[in-house]
Amino acid sequence: MSVLTTNETTAKRSSPQQRRPMKTPYPTWFHIPAAILYIVLFAIPTFASFYFSLTRWTLFDVHFIGLDNFVQFFQERQLVQGFIDTFIYAVVTSGSKVVLGFALGMLLTGPIIGRGYLRSVIFFPVLVSTIGVGLTFSVLLDPFNGVVNQVLATIGIQGPGWLTDPKMALLTVAAIDIWKGLGIATLIYIAGIVAIPQEYYEAAKVDGASSWELFRNITLPLARPATVTVVILSLIGGLRSFDLIWATTGGGPGFSSDVIASVIYKQYQAGFYGLSTAGNVVLFLVVAAIVVPLNIFLNRKGAAE
Repeated sequence: MSVLTTNETTAKRSSPQQRRPMKTPYPTWFHIPAAILYIVLFAIPTFASFYFSLTRWTLFDVHFIGLDNFVQFFQERQLVQGFIDTFIYAVVTSGSKVVLGFALGMLLTGPIIGRGYLRSVIFFPVLVSTIGVGLTFSVLLDPFNGVVNQVLATIGIQGPGWLTDPKMALLTVAAIDIWKGLGIATLIYIAGIVAIPQEYYEAAKVDGASSWELFRNITLPLARPATVTVVILSLIGGLRSFDLIWATTGGGPGFSSDVIASVIYKQYQAGFYGLSTAGNVVLFLVVAAIVVPLNIFLNRKGAAE
C-alpha cells in the first residue's frame, strides 16, 4: 500500500501538468549587451544633445543659456526656407519612390525577359556612394560643360542650369535622390508582391476577374505593408537628407536648396556649436512628430482593413 502511494506520488510529481519550467538567467542576460550599446550609442548622446542645445559651448567652455539657442534658431531666415525646402524634398522623393517603386515592382515580378538582370540594374545605384553620386551628377549637369546639356545642344535645345538655377536646384537634387533610392523601394515591393499567395489570383480568375480587378482588389491592398515600409523609410530619409544636397549644390545657389540639415551644418561651420546642436534637436523632434504618428496611423488603418 505504501509502495503504491509512493509510486502515485512520484507519478504526480513527474507528470507534465505538474512540471514547472526551470528558471534560467540567460534570456535576461542576453539583453544586456544590446542594452549597453543602446545606452552608449543612442540614449547618452541624445540626452547630451538636449543639454548642450541649452548652452553656448566650445570644446573648452560651456555656458547655460536656456532656450536662447532655439529662439535664435527660429529667427534665422534660412531656417524658414530650410523647413519649406525640407518638406518639399521629403514629399517629392517619398511620393515618387512609392509610385515608381510599385510600378517597377509590378514589372519585375511579371514574366519579362531578363528579369534578374533588370533587378540588378535597378538596385545598382543603391550600392554607389552618395557623395560619389552627388559629385558625378554635379559634373554631368554642369550648365556649360556638362554632358547632359551638350547632348541637348546637339538637338537644338538649350539646357537649363540644373543645379545653378534657384528654381530648379532643389527638384534636380530630388530627382537624383529618387534615382539613387528607387532600388530599395522596388526591392521592398518585389518582396511584398511575391509574398501574395497565388491562390488568390487563381480564384479571382476563375470568377472572371480582369487584370485591373486583380490589381485593384488583390495586389494593391495586399501590398500595403510594403507601401507603409517604403513611405516611412523614404519620408525619414527625405526629412533628414544632407549628404546628397551638400555634394551637389551645398545648399545653393544662395539658400534655394537648403534643408534643415544643411542649415545646421552651416551654423556648425560658423562656430555656433550650441545653435547647431539646437538645430539637431529641432530636426529630431520634427522627424519624430511626423513619422511616429504617421506610422501608427498607417499600421492601425491597415490592421482595421
